[in-house]
Amino acid sequence: MLDRDHHVCDGAPAHTRRRRRLGAGSGIGTGLAMTFLFRGLSRGAMSVVVPISAVGGVTLPVVVSVAFLGERPAFVTWVGILIALPAFWSISKGTFGATSVSRHSIYDALTASGGIAIQYLCLAQADPASGLWPILSGRATAVMTILLAAVVLIRNAPARKPATSSLSALTLSLGAGVLAAAALAAYLYALRTEFVTVSVVLSSLYPVVPVIVGLLFLSERIHRSQAVGLVAALGATVLIALA
Repeated sequence: MLDRDHHVCDGAPAHTRRRRRLGAGSGIGTGLAMTFLFRGLSRGAMSVVVPISAVGGVTLPVVVSVAFLGERPAFVTWVGILIALPAFWSISKGTFGATSVSRHSIYDALTASGGIAIQYLCLAQADPASGLWPILSGRATAVMTILLAAVVLIRNAPARKPATSSLSALTLSLGAGVLAAAALAAYLYALRTEFVTVSVVLSSLYPVVPVIVGLLFLSERIHRSQAVGLVAALGATVLIALA
């Protein structure tokens, strides 16, 4: 009886520590992704940072899931994934137009994609019994990571006049944080019924959203490459869903 109680008592903290570690890991990934994504955007390199971070953030988890987690998606799923990756690139690159490409922009994009991959993979390892605790601990760790990165990066950044007031920036940041947490919670629940490869690809359809919003509500015109990318993304989604 004593041994059994001792085993139970030992098991619960171990489970809790694993849950916290995975949540913290996803938060570090989120913090790195957001920090370097927005640094790239502030440099005016949106057409470089967004496509690379989007495609890299999908590709890395897919490769790791197949190589190390033993996932074997169906052939149709692979066809959908191979269609989706260039579709993401076409959609997001066309959204922001052309801009000069710099080595620093590519570094920002690659770092952001690595952070996105860490975020996805850590959450994929969370026990379903953990509920939303990995998301909550991840949000706290993400905030600390962003603050630490901001202190390091701002020291070497030139002074700029803020484009919005502090109150507006705080409101927008809080809103973005809530929406991001909701998106990660949906991804976490999707993992309970789908492969990581499938969940990651479908979760990474976010470049489609600003294009559709601009087309429907802002009277924007899309480029031919965006139109092709939208059709390809829709087809890829159907293929993945059918599998």
